[in-house]
Amino acid sequence: MNMFEKVIEVGILFDFYGKLLSEKQYTAIELYYIHDLSLSEIGEHLNISRQGVHDTLKRAENKLYSYEETLGLVKKFNENRRKIKDILEVVKEIEVESRILNSKNIKRNIEKVEEIITDILEISQEGK
Repeated sequence: MNMFEKVIEVGILFDFYGKLLSEKQYTAIELYYIHDLSLSEIGEHLNISRQGVHDTLKRAENKLYSYEETLGLVKKFNENRRKIKDILEVVKEIEVESRILNSKNIKRNIEKVEEIITDILEISQEGK
């Protein structure tokens, strides 16, 4: 895994599990992965050595991965988003059929379902 992929992965894990970290671990992850500060800059901020920052980051990363392994919230979140997108595709197929049948009632219900799905996808994007 390259550094860019790791930043994305840790960022997602941090979004889900960051509040479970100690305050120092939370701050170290936030400053390193979100604000892109160097180990030295973070060390100054936390009043610890560069090595201390490195160790804190590693412990925090390990905790984040451990939380995901145990709870699987990110995996479930991604699976649910995929399933919701699948539902949206089926709804689009039904919409085509409703045009053929010229059913305003089906069309109205499809619009309601699409609106609900869009809301869910937008909310899940914010929560991520």
